[in-house]
Amino acid sequence: MDLQTKLNNAGLRMTRPRQVVLSILEEAPVPLSPQSIHQHSIEAGQEIGLVSVYRTLEVLMELALVRKVHGADGCHGYVIASPGHHHHLVCHECDRAIEFSGKEDLANLMARIQKETGYIVDGHMLQLYGLCPECQSKMKARVNE
Repeated sequence: MDLQTKLNNAGLRMTRPRQVVLSILEEAPVPLSPQSIHQHSIEAGQEIGLVSVYRTLEVLMELALVRKVHGADGCHGYVIASPGHHHHLVCHECDRAIEFSGKEDLANLMARIQKETGYIVDGHMLQLYGLCPECQSKMKARVNE
């Protein structure tokens, strides 16, 4: 389903702030904070207010068009979401984030936790951190110098 259809189904229209935020996130190599998105909009000559950025991100998250990624530093940023259920793997050196699928992989774990705790698990967030291949190569090059 395309963006316009998702917005129409939700009774929403494509506004300029939504277009600007989505285009900035589509071009971003790393997750961006709302403040960074705002700054990028100014630099691109398409300034939108910071409050509009926050509101737009909230709507886009509800429509599953963007996802929140938590940084190792405790801050978070946003990325364009692929269809389906995904998690993120974040490089702790360059902050690049990639998606990987995995809801089915957690089914047994969630069932065991429900049985052990008595909780009904109705959601989860899984994010992994590591070192991307590019940063690994850079580190190896530095060591070999």
